[in-house]
Amino acid sequence: MDHFFGLDKPAKVEDLILLETFHDPVSLSIAEELLTEGKIPFLKKERGAGGVVRLVAGFQTFGSDIFILPQDEEKAKELLLPLLNAEMILDGEADPENEEN
Repeated sequence: MDHFFGLDKPAKVEDLILLETFHDPVSLSIAEELLTEGKIPFLKKERGAGGVVRLVAGFQTFGSDIFILPQDEEKAKELLLPLLNAEMILDGEADPENEEN
């Protein structure tokens, strides 16, 4: 079913690249604010029927993709690095204090 509705992969937007997909509204808001403060233009696109679900239910389960211009990729990733690292630690995927060198 995900393949049918296009939920299994990000939508393709001409001349833009996918920066990140967020499933948490708090992280999404933080990312939007970081990009805005960094003066990086972006496009937020809800996956599947996520926009409608958000309007009706107040939340959505499919995630939100953030697209940027290719020339802004390096700066945008640098701005979002602390946020993405914090998410990884909270999810238990990485813990810099316990990593072996």
